[in-house]
Amino acid sequence: MSGHSKWHNIQKTKGAADAKRSQIFTKIAREMIVAVKTGGSGDPANNSRLAAVIAKAKAANMPNDNIKRTIDKALGAGNTDNFESVVYEGYGPNGVAIIVDALTDNRNRTAPEVRHLLDKYGKGLGATGCVSWSFDKKGVIVLDSEDLDEDTVMMDALECGADDMQADDEVFEIYTDPDAFNDVVAALEGKGYTFLEASVQMVPQNYVKLTSEEDIKNMEKLLEFLEDNDDVQNVYHNWEQD
Repeated sequence: MSGHSKWHNIQKTKGAADAKRSQIFTKIAREMIVAVKTGGSGDPANNSRLAAVIAKAKAANMPNDNIKRTIDKALGAGNTDNFESVVYEGYGPNGVAIIVDALTDNRNRTAPEVRHLLDKYGKGLGATGCVSWSFDKKGVIVLDSEDLDEDTVMMDALECGADDMQADDEVFEIYTDPDAFNDVVAALEGKGYTFLEASVQMVPQNYVKLTSEEDIKNMEKLLEFLEDNDDVQNVYHNWEQD
């Protein structure tokens, strides 16, 4: 299947994520609070956005107590957190497409920070829609393939409502329609599967290789600094890392 998420791209950020687990949990908690407030419910059965964030939290090994505490906080009358979702699009070195998802309580802080990083390490911030046309929104579920049979996983995934599956390195990547994501996650969990990754993502339709050492270093710095930004939730790109 073209445009798959390429686990080795995710895996390189996973090591950093493990070292910054508290920051990852903080970002997921922020996303959870927004999901509760916008969905008007702390029950994932009645709030599809919250259900998707909980799936992401579980895949990141966020403790159940943290999840419950965050939902309770969001439902509390005294909660004044007021974040809005903002998407920035631009270009990295050699025209690599970049999409930055942010949750911010101050656009006047976030926008200049994202612009500065794209200007310094890439080709700059672009207009809305400048690169998103080359990505597809998909549910992405990643399983460790060790001790799993590919044909069985494929059969189970399709039976659970997935669109496709890709075997890549040491994992299986399962793809769903975004609207079917929560149902597929629940069905696979019901079959006993656990996930390395489970979220709705922007998956590139094609990938760009970087051959210049300077471009590679700048791209690595760009991703590192964007992911370190407290307001940035997700960074999607079409750089094909070796």
